[in-house]
Amino acid sequence: MTTSPLIQARTAHHRTTTSDWRTVTNTLVETLGTSLVALIADVAPETVGRWSRGASANPRAVKERRIREAFRIYLELVATDSPHTVRAWFMGANPELGDDSPAEALAADRFKEVFAAARSFQDQ
Repeated sequence: MTTSPLIQARTAHHRTTTSDWRTVTNTLVETLGTSLVALIADVAPETVGRWSRGASANPRAVKERRIREAFRIYLELVATDSPHTVRAWFMGANPELGDDSPAEALAADRFKEVFAAARSFQDQ
């Protein structure tokens, strides 16, 4: 039995809201890699490493929002696709985002567009 997209979205939203910063960061680093997470947050890869180790406090709100939104999208996509596919989706040029990658669009705070692109990808 598959879970409906709405239930997946609600579950992802709940996990995004309740997960601690280190869990969010480590989950994304594990799948996307440090460099891609750094691109999304617009920080140096070393900063992402400090977040992963718990050696640095949470970032400013705008950077934290980018990472939490990426985490939410990751959770929605990984519910139906492999981590490898999800990583490729975040990295690749996306026609629904003007051929920017979802990672680049998140770094530019284009959250609604990226969510729409992710849901379109799931519908294919």
